[in-house]
Amino acid sequence: MTHRPTTLERAYELAREGRCRTVSDIKQALSAEGFDRIQDALYGPTLSAALRKLCQEHYVAPAVDGAGQAADDLAG
Repeated sequence: MTHRPTTLERAYELAREGRCRTVSDIKQALSAEGFDRIQDALYGPTLSAALRKLCQEHYVAPAVDGAGQAADDLAG
């Protein structure tokens, strides 16, 4: 049996991974991963502030080539 994290657990994982720059980015990533009721799970100013702080501490901008394109854009 595979353990799937809750929406809240996954939101914190995403904030620490460095891919999400904002809470909106986290919500978009959760939606893309098939989580539902995201607004309900990530509701409230204290939680939003905590996630925002983690995003700011861990965000790593994608590498950009000489033409100004992110490496992810070139792969797809």
